Amino acid sequence: MIGDDGAIRLKVANQAPPKASDREFELPKEPPTADHREQLFALEEAGELEVLRVPEPLVKVDTKYGRKKKIPIENTWHHKSCGQCGHIPGYSSSIYWLNRQFELNYHDPREQTSCTAWNYYASSTSNPAAQAAVACRNFAQAKLDGYFPLIHCGTSYGHYKEVRAQLLHYPELRQQVRDVLDRLGLPFVFPEEVVHYSEWIHVMRHRIAERQVRDFSAIPATVHPACHYHKLVVEDAIYDRDLYDGQRTAIVSGVVEALGATVADYSTWHDCCGFGFRHILVSRDFSRSFATIRKIERMKEEADPDVTLTHDTGCVTTLDKSQFSTQAHGRNVGIPVMSDAQFAALSMGAHPYLVCQLHWHGVDMKPLLEKMGIDHVGAWEEFERVAERLEQNPEAFLTWEEV
Repeated sequence: MIGDDGAIRLKVANQAPPKASDREFELPKEPPTADHREQLFALEEAGELEVLRVPEPLVKVDTKYGRKKKIPIENTWHHKSCGQCGHIPGYSSSIYWLNRQFELNYHDPREQTSCTAWNYYASSTSNPAAQAAVACRNFAQAKLDGYFPLIHCGTSYGHYKEVRAQLLHYPELRQQVRDVLDRLGLPFVFPEEVVHYSEWIHVMRHRIAERQVRDFSAIPATVHPACHYHKLVVEDAIYDRDLYDGQRTAIVSGVVEALGATVADYSTWHDCCGFGFRHILVSRDFSRSFATIRKIERMKEEADPDVTLTHDTGCVTTLDKSQFSTQAHGRNVGIPVMSDAQFAALSMGAHPYLVCQLHWHGVDMKPLLEKMGIDHVGAWEEFERVAERLEQNPEAFLTWEEV
C-alpha cells in the first residue's frame, strides 16, 4: 500500500494471495537438482557415510519447489559464526536467549571449528578436500555430542550445501575426506538437512508471537534476504504462498508479519548487501558504496523504515557498519540494522544491551527502541552496573539470571 508519505509498504498479514489465474508466472515444477536426501541415503546404504537424521520434535516446511524440509525445534548443536562472535555478539546471544526462554535443549559446542568458507569464497587458496573435511569434522562432532547441527552463519550454510553437492557427485572427494576423518578417528557423517538458524526462527515465529510483550504494530521494517540463503542452492530455501505469493523467500518476512510489524517493500530487495566476500576485502569502498547507496538509501527513499532486518553475519555487518561513511557525506542513510533473532528477542522482552547488545551496532538505535516502548536510558544504566561488576571481578561473568 502507499502511505501518506508516499512510501511503498506491504502489510503482509493483510495481503490476500492472488488466484492462480492471476499470477504472472509459476515457479518451475521440478527442482534443478535431484533430491539430495535420496542420494545421501543411497550412499549410507552403500556404506560410504552415515546420515545424521533430523531429530524430533521437528516441523516440515515448503522449499522453493515444494519439497518438505525438516527443521528441528530442539536438540540442536549451534554452529557459531566467527563474524557474529567477533562483530555482532548480540546476534548469537539472542539465538541462545530464545532457546532458553522456551526451555529447549540445545548445545553450544567448544569443539567447533570455523567452516573456513571465507577462505574458500574470498581467496580461493584452499581445496575441495580440505573444505569438505572441515565440514564433516564439525558434523562428526555434532553426532558425538548427540545433537543436530544448526548453522548460525549464512556463509557456512551456503558453503556446506555446496560441499554436500560435491560429496554427492565425486567419489574421489569422498575418499579423500574419509582418509582425513580416519586419521582423526571420527565417523564420516553428513546431516539429512543443512539447516540455518533463521529457518528455526521462522518455524518458531508463532510461538514467539504468543510470548510477545512489546507492540511492534507501528514499526515498518525492510527485509534483506541473504544471497547465500536464497540464491545459493535455491532448492533448499523456504517459500510460502502467503508471503509475496511465494515469489520471494519467506524467511525474515514471515517473522516480521507474525510479530505485527509491517514489511516495507523496496525495489532493490534482490540485490546483494554489498559484502560479496572478495570485494569486501579487495575493494571495500565499492562494498560500502553499494551497501549504502544501492540498498540503504533506496530503502530510505522508497519505504523509510524504522529498521532493516536480515539473517546473515555479513549482511548485518555490511549494511550497518557501512553507513558511517555515507553519513559523513550527507547521504540519505541512517537506518538501524539488526538480525531477525535480535528483533524476535526484543519482541519477547529481551534486554537491548545485555542480551541483544545493540551498542555494538553502528547506527543509532535509540529512536527505534523508543518506538518499541523500551526505556533505553534505564537499560543502559543497568548495563553499566553489570559491566562495572564484571570489571571489578575479573573472574566473574554475566549470568543468564541477570538477563
